[in-house]
This record gives sequence, C-alpha cells and structure tokens, in this order.
Amino acid sequence: MERRDFLKSLTAGAAIASLTPALSAVSDPSAAPDASANPKATPNASPRANLTAGSKASPKPHVLFLMADQFRWDCMGCAGNRVIRTPNLDAIAHEGVVFQNAYSSTPTCTPARAGLLTGQAPWHHGMLGYGAVAEHYPVEMPRCLREAGYYTFGVGKMHWFPQKTLHGFHGTLVDESGRVESPGFISDYRRWFRDEAPGQDPDATGIGWNDYQAGVYALDEKLHPTVWTAQTALEQIRRCDPAVPLFLKVSFARPHSPYDPPARFMNLYKEEDMPAAVVGDWAAKYAPHADPPPSDAWHGDLGEVQALKSRRGYYGSVSFIDEQIGKIVQTLKDRGMYDNTLILFTSDHGDMLGDHNLWRKSYAYESSAHVPMLLRWPRNMGMEGKRGTALPQPVELRDLLPTFLDAAGAPIPKSVDGASLLELVRGNTAKWRPWIDLEHAVCYSKENHWNALTDGRFKYIYFALDGSEQLFDLRKDRGERRDLSNDPAYSAILKEWRERLTRHLAERGPSYVVDGKLVKGRKNMLYGPLIPVDEATSVR
Repeated sequence: MERRDFLKSLTAGAAIASLTPALSAVSDPSAAPDASANPKATPNASPRANLTAGSKASPKPHVLFLMADQFRWDCMGCAGNRVIRTPNLDAIAHEGVVFQNAYSSTPTCTPARAGLLTGQAPWHHGMLGYGAVAEHYPVEMPRCLREAGYYTFGVGKMHWFPQKTLHGFHGTLVDESGRVESPGFISDYRRWFRDEAPGQDPDATGIGWNDYQAGVYALDEKLHPTVWTAQTALEQIRRCDPAVPLFLKVSFARPHSPYDPPARFMNLYKEEDMPAAVVGDWAAKYAPHADPPPSDAWHGDLGEVQALKSRRGYYGSVSFIDEQIGKIVQTLKDRGMYDNTLILFTSDHGDMLGDHNLWRKSYAYESSAHVPMLLRWPRNMGMEGKRGTALPQPVELRDLLPTFLDAAGAPIPKSVDGASLLELVRGNTAKWRPWIDLEHAVCYSKENHWNALTDGRFKYIYFALDGSEQLFDLRKDRGERRDLSNDPAYSAILKEWRERLTRHLAERGPSYVVDGKLVKGRKNMLYGPLIPVDEATSVR
C-alpha cells in the first residue's frame, strides 16, 4: 500500500492527564537495592528512579512493547475500519508501518505468550495449545534485553505460571484478570484496588472472563484495570532515567471479555453502526446452541442483535485502550524519550465475536488468528520513506524478540525461529519466509484440533480428527465466507498447500506424517517434547 493511500485511513489522536496509583512491585533481587524497597514508602519502586537534571539520552533506543489481549486485527482505523475510533494507534501507524498479514501461530493466551517470550515456533517452544507457560526457557525476551543493557519492566497481564515469574524482568506489576493459579497469589492490580476502593468488588459489573455479553463498567472509571495498567506504565516512564535504555512491556487485559468499557466509550457507538458477523457457507454446523446458551459459549448463532451488542462493548473497550495508549506515548514525549523509542503494538490473538457462529478464540480463522501489528522506529534509524506504509509479508509473534534485539544491536540467539521485522522495513524481503504456520491442540471440542498455513493470500487448514480440509482465498475473501477445498478449479492449489504442510510437519515424526501423508485421527498433544520441564510444577 502506498503512503498517500495509507494516510487517508489515519486520524490524529490526543492524550489526557493521568491519575497516580500507589503500587507495589515484584522485582528481581539481583536488581539495584531500591527495587525491593518498602512498596508503601516507595510506590512503583524502580532501580532506575531518582533522576538528575543532567540525564542524557540513552545510546540505545528505548523499547515500548504494547499489547492488548484478544484484540482483532481489523479493529483499528489504520486497518481500514471506518467505524472504530483508534486515533492513537493510527498515529503510531502513521509514524511507522502496519503489517497487513500478522498472525498468532497458536491463537490462545498462553501459547501465544510462549512464542513472544522465546521467539520460537510452537513445536520448538513446546506449547501446542492452551496450557501453562514453562517457568524458564533457555532464551527469554526480558532476559535477552536485560543482558543487552536494558532496564526491563512488565506491566499488566503476563499470564505466566507461576504468576509472579519474572523471566528476566527486573520487576513486574501485574493484572491477572482474577486468576489465582499460584498459592496465595493476589495481583498487583487487585491489591491496589483493595486499598483504593475498600469494600468494593472489582468484578461488580457481573460479566465473566469469557462471556459474550457486554455492559457498562459499574464502578468509577479510574478503578478500571485498563486505567490502572496505563497509569502504572506511565509512572515507570516518569521515574526512569532516560540515559538508561528502557524495555517496557505494557499488556492490557482488555478488550478480552468482559466487554465492559466506561459509559462514555460505550456511548461512542451504536449497535446499528456495528459491522454484522460474517458467516461462511460452511459454518452452519456451529449455529446450534443450548437454550439458553451458556454465557461463555464457544459456538452458536445467538442472533444478529446479540452479535451487535457484543461488538458495541468490544469496540468501546478498544477505544478505551487506545486513549490510554495515547497517554503513555504522550508521557514519552514529555520526558523527551519519544524520538529515541521503538514502539510495537500487537495482540496474542483475536476474538470471533460471532463470526462463523463462533465465539472467543483458538481457531485458524482470521478473526481469531490474525492479529494487529504496528511498528514505529526511532528517528535516528532513518527509513523515513517507509513511515505511513503497509507491508504484506507474513509475520508472527515469534518475530518480536529478534526485532527488539536487532534494534538494541544485540545478537539474536540461534534457537530463535523468528526474524527481525526491521529487515522488512529496510526492504530486505528476498529471504523472508513465504508463509507462516498455525496450529492448536484440542480446545472446547475434539473437532477443534488443527494445523494451518497461510501466506496472506491463501490459507490452508487441516483438521486432525477426520482429515477434513479448508482452503480460502484471502485476497478475494478476507472474511473466509467461501471454502474452496471442494472447488475443482482450486484442486492444484489445495494439493500444493497440503504438501507444504506435510513437509512442515515431517520433523515431528509418525504422529503427524506417515509415508508422506498427513495422519488422520492423531492423538491430541498439548505439550510437545521440546517444552522445558520444571520438576516443581510438572509442566509438561
């Protein structure tokens, strides 16, 4: 996409002043002494706090890694959505690039985060479906940046196990959406909420973590976890030393359900303005549902009205996050750090929102596996002619770790499967991968067990249970309305993609490929043989 065409889809954004929460950090004891100081005496304690007026700029670029949970690729103005209001994300795109074909290889929360952490493909990091992220990997994003001289801090949803694991961060302040998976665990957000709003219920809105219903946030907006995450992040920026390179991960728990924006963001949208759910000619099998349907249903035609209601709440949550991102970026500017900061925005996976009569995630379809990805680089890196453009190459979450290391001037470990996105920005496209692999172990139902490949033009899906296949021409049919697997005109293309997947899976042995053919009815495998095993937690 040319710059002049791309810029037509963008609008400007503004930032608003912020609140200052009192927080307690979980910090690595190997950091500077004040990292584990009394949290009440030293809110947001940071080893790099207490600035001097003469602080100089960092010789390496700062890295701001923004992500939002369950954020659809098509819910940004810069992605061509004419309804959604995302001026701050659009501004990042204006100063950088949009990757048009970005994917999450294993599109649920934890395996996607394992790919982010390690820079590896699912088979190599070992998580083939929704399980527990290993406690330690030989190569981990925060540790790599720390070893490259960065002060590393994580804010928001990590979704690791144990939940206070640092993976190389100097410190974290986490919001785990109510999950208690480690003995005695309470998230930093809930601890702050308890002190800030004694006697109130952080879940007062009454919508579950995987529910399809939407509703206005029932409490004061300043108590919302989206606000807490942003304010915690900007406090880290305010307190950091600009002379020390900063790696800051900011991970919003929304727009993942509950779809619960404050009233002012819900009121930005009307149900009649929401895009209707897309339903393919193959999706009728997912329409039936219990009566009444469970609030956390993964499939079912719940009616056009419900889909629009859910989307209205989801869109409101997206715009709420966008405003908070604007505040974070403005704080970088206020500190004089913005021009020397690489910013990357993405998600762990999307959200079906009723498309193809499906809800939630874990599917190979675009609404689930296709994710947003924006990259903005510092001014001194040049490449000015690439700003405000879109790139079509297939990219994936494994590419973030090598991108950050490339920007830092640090070596990329040999175990990393991903490649630096900066290479595409530089125009070095000849050796880029031709397609990306996708997969998911059984989730919700034994039928939902698949492997897939896509190059952004075609997508091929193989279902392990019965060997059925799907083929979509994404250039003509991004909504995947028409399955071409039984169309004689596409038989050669189907065969080509089937053979590609067979070659890709061959390294896994006879559980996947026998005599040059994909195995039908194979046993479900949640963890591959390469996942690190921790004897204390028996993660396998």
